Amino acid sequence: MSEVQLSPDDLFQAIPSRLIPEKAGSTNATIAFELSGEHAGKWWVKVHDGAAESGKGDSPETPKLTVLADAGDLVKIMLGQMDGTSAFMQGKLKIKGDMGLAIKMLTMFKRT
Repeated sequence: MSEVQLSPDDLFQAIPSRLIPEKAGSTNATIAFELSGEHAGKWWVKVHDGAAESGKGDSPETPKLTVLADAGDLVKIMLGQMDGTSAFMQGKLKIKGDMGLAIKMLTMFKRT
């Protein structure tokens, strides 16, 4: 089976519909993504009240978490094609801010 290649724009557009409200619980946080590589750019995801919204560019409020990664790697992590913990350990994924939120983020969204 070949891997599906989404652009970060496609991924972030789909993220709100991939939120699992039970997993998000009472989470109220904005997460910023600063991506490098072929599809470099900035995106953000805000999780609140069991829902999510996302956008491109600078975060509308101060993020509790900033994720830095290669755009291709982040797409693979979010689709479950690459393990987020392994990517972090290998330095492919860098986290600034709330580490607990980073771990929770991996379970809040459908991965396939």
